Amino acid sequence: MINITKYEAICNLGSNIDEIFENALMGKILPHRIDYNLPEIKDEMFDLRCNRILLHLCNLLKPDIGHLKEKYGKKHIGVVIATSNGGIDEYESVPNIEYLKMSNPAEFLQKHLDLENIALSVSTACSSGIKVFSTAKRLLDNGICEAVIAGGVDALSKLPIAGFKALEVLCDDLTNPFSKNRHGMNIGEAGALFILEKNACGAKVMGIGETSDAYNAATPDPEAKEAVRAICIALEDAGVKPEDIGYINLHGTGTLANDLMEAAAVNRVFGDEILAGSTKPLTGHCLGAAASIETALCLKVLETGRVLPHLYDGIYDESLPKIKLVDINDKNVYNISQCVCNSFGFGGTNAVMVIGK
Repeated sequence: MINITKYEAICNLGSNIDEIFENALMGKILPHRIDYNLPEIKDEMFDLRCNRILLHLCNLLKPDIGHLKEKYGKKHIGVVIATSNGGIDEYESVPNIEYLKMSNPAEFLQKHLDLENIALSVSTACSSGIKVFSTAKRLLDNGICEAVIAGGVDALSKLPIAGFKALEVLCDDLTNPFSKNRHGMNIGEAGALFILEKNACGAKVMGIGETSDAYNAATPDPEAKEAVRAICIALEDAGVKPEDIGYINLHGTGTLANDLMEAAAVNRVFGDEILAGSTKPLTGHCLGAAASIETALCLKVLETGRVLPHLYDGIYDESLPKIKLVDINDKNVYNISQCVCNSFGFGGTNAVMVIGK
């Protein structure tokens, strides 16, 4: 069994996971950017905003990473980082070919922590943050690493924002997923890091499902066949039934195409009885870091039994299959043993993870 022994996060809602979770529970609305002072990086090749976010997380986890290195040694700890636009703004201002490596965040982390095992970056659009766990699991299961520092990071960037604007899926107001009044999505920035070990104390990575639509470069399959299959693979891998799940963190971008596909997929597998919600109205869509920040939030749901509100105008789009969205006024504490985190990316790349106590 793969366990998440320690983790931390940063986004617009807070500079650590506890602050983020408390603000998310309150449904606090803040600008979708990180407004905290990030540490400086002196090495020009690695001086990217994404890497500054990672360095902040490293500082939060410094004692835990130090203990990890003492336990396993630097030759036995791998690094796997998800990103979709790491350094893309910096490419314009500094003509350094090294910036063009999408692996830059993983290489930075490996160098900063003085580790000597594998360092990989995963870039599969919005599904990247789940796929790092799949990659880390293979590294651990095959004995390549004794521990893996995995996570995701993305910063606000002009190029992807311009791209989404060209696709006419951005919203000037707060994103409104699964409402008939939806107008599109918001972009955010975030980072989250997780320490993964085998057969240790901590939350369990119980199951992961990965599929591909092979349908369209920018639009998910409205029939949701491969999204459904990804969920079913994750549940089977975890050895649980749909009714065993206590909370589903939806991909929930607030676009018509995603709402249609995801509502169909969730309803087909879970019906409309499992509590579900999207946290993207709170954090924005953090692209390559989206599933990472959402996994961190799911871990706090497991720890506390508090489910996160689905923040929208409450006017459900009745043309969609029904799902059970968490009400903003739900202050109940639930006995939740397993959560599902959905992540669906451009190109029809689907990744779903089941985590448990």
